[in-house]
Amino acid sequence: MALVTLLRGLVADNPFYVPQMPRSGKPMSVRMTNLGKLGWVTDKTGYRYQPLHPETSRPWPAMPAQLLELWQALAQYPHPPEACLLNYYTGKARMGLHQDKDEIDLDAPVLSVSLGDTAVFRMGGHSRKDPTQSFKLLSGDVMVMGGPARMNFHGVDRVLPATSTLLKDGGRLNLTLRRVNPPES
Repeated sequence: MALVTLLRGLVADNPFYVPQMPRSGKPMSVRMTNLGKLGWVTDKTGYRYQPLHPETSRPWPAMPAQLLELWQALAQYPHPPEACLLNYYTGKARMGLHQDKDEIDLDAPVLSVSLGDTAVFRMGGHSRKDPTQSFKLLSGDVMVMGGPARMNFHGVDRVLPATSTLLKDGGRLNLTLRRVNPPES
């Protein structure tokens, strides 16, 4: 609960917004914001990382120490994350199969933290056509996608409403910590 309270305060000045799909401009079903030096954004012009919130033009809030400590403990990567994408899912939100491949440093893992309602998560292989397997991610679950699994297709089939009371309005909050750039030599 303390992390949720902290996150609420951090995103007050750079709130959740509705991202758009590239080219079509179709709104995504999740709302998002970011923490860290860089934030992942998507709009009609494409996917990218940038240092400013696309609606407020303010820098993203710094990542809290708790998330940096979690990265250090679990990521097995010697350099800190530069971005933390926060996706908020209501009961109707979904995320189609995709790869996290907009980072330059693909050797770094993606660390995911689930808070709130349970999600039915789908994981496949390196091709969109590979078989997939679904499993539930509960509030408090942490998953690291690293090594060969770093480029696996994955997505959220659905959120199971009222499976947690952590978020006051229900829904699911997913935080994904990412290293974007290779470390400087």
